[in-house]
Amino acid sequence: MSETVTAARRTARRNASAATRQAKATTEQYSPKEDRPLGGYAAIMAVYGVCAAGLGGLLLRRRRPAERLNLGDIALLSAATFKVSRLAGADAVASPLRAPFARYKGPGEAPSEVREEVRGSGLRRAVGELVTCPYCLGQWVATAFVGGMIVAPRATRVAAGTLTIAAASDALQLGYSAAARALK
Repeated sequence: MSETVTAARRTARRNASAATRQAKATTEQYSPKEDRPLGGYAAIMAVYGVCAAGLGGLLLRRRRPAERLNLGDIALLSAATFKVSRLAGADAVASPLRAPFARYKGPGEAPSEVREEVRGSGLRRAVGELVTCPYCLGQWVATAFVGGMIVAPRATRVAAGTLTIAAASDALQLGYSAAARALK
C-alpha cells in the first residue's frame, strides 16, 4: 500500500474521530440533563429526505407535471393523514409494530388507543419517539399520500376516502358517547 493511501486513511480516521467528539459535545451541550438522540433524529431526517427526493425524482421521470391538489383533495388527505397517524401512532391494534421501540403504560386518550413510553437509546429511541407520536407521523403519512397522488391518484383517493370515512365514524362515535354521558 502506498504511503499516500496510508496517510489518507490516517487523516480520514482522525477527522472521523474529531467529528464524533464534536457530535458528542454538541449533544451534551444541547441537553446536558436529558438523553436526546440527536444522531437518531439526524438519521430519521436523512431517511425522510431520501424518500422525499425519491418522490421528486419519480415526478421528474414522468416528464409531466403532477396534478394540482384541489381543496377537496387537501381535505380528504388531511382527514386520512389524521386517521393513519392515530392508527399507527396510538391504536392498540398497531402496538405490535411499536413494541420494539415502546413499552405499554396504560389506556390512551381515546377508546382503543394506548399510552406508551419510548424505550432504548440512540436511533431506537428516536424511532420510538416517531412511531409513538401521531403528530410526528403526520408529516410522513402526508408525504406518502402526496406521493400516492403522484403515482396512483385514483387508488390513493379511494384509500384516503376509506380512511376519512373511518375518521368521521370515530368522531361520530366520540360525539355519541359524550352526548350519552351528558344525558345520564
